[in-house]
Amino acid sequence: MHLTAASAAAVIGGFAFVLRESVPLLDWFDLGIHEVGHLIAAPLPELVMFMAGSFAQVAFPLAMAAYFYFGRRDWAASGFCLAWTGTSAWDVSVYVADAPFQQLPLIGGGTHDWAYILGHYNAIDKAGSIAGFIEKAGFMLVLLGIAMCLLPLALRSKEKGSEAPQPRHRAYVVPPASVVRRPATHPEDPMGDPWLAGGYQMAEDEVYSPDAYQSAGHDDGSD
Repeated sequence: MHLTAASAAAVIGGFAFVLRESVPLLDWFDLGIHEVGHLIAAPLPELVMFMAGSFAQVAFPLAMAAYFYFGRRDWAASGFCLAWTGTSAWDVSVYVADAPFQQLPLIGGGTHDWAYILGHYNAIDKAGSIAGFIEKAGFMLVLLGIAMCLLPLALRSKEKGSEAPQPRHRAYVVPPASVVRRPATHPEDPMGDPWLAGGYQMAEDEVYSPDAYQSAGHDDGSD
């Protein structure tokens, strides 16, 4: 999933920053958000209304990236939305750069957003530098989005490589609590050697304890 999201983020970033073209289908969705931004800000001052279109088309995917990261901890979805924010910023940079020329076709005609905005501040001559800044910021967002998609894979691989093999533990057989080793004679062992006889005898009136077990000449299994 993370690799798929990273690949998708790289593809949409390639359309915008390598081919210098709008991302198919996604560009139309951005345009719809742009126009919704104008409609929402229509009751506000005219300058704010013109700014709202470009702001909305960048803010929406950025808000989605924040939701997936902070709300669901979904690195893949958040990274893709961040790359989407970068491509949307590229669209805005193209719009800004066109302000002095106003050659881009506008839906329904009307006033060029950035020609109005920059004209309001008497900054039409700075359209190129502003567009360049927005484009660079968008490219960084695409790279950051791809990195977010791949980071969980890198961390997972690092964790697997750092896992050390667990040492094997020796197993010990400990006699039951009611069994103690005590000297016992055996018909085939007239000397009464308990180790040759190998006798475990049940202690009817004794309860096993580690001290008693060790005093009888047997290790309790602790190492």
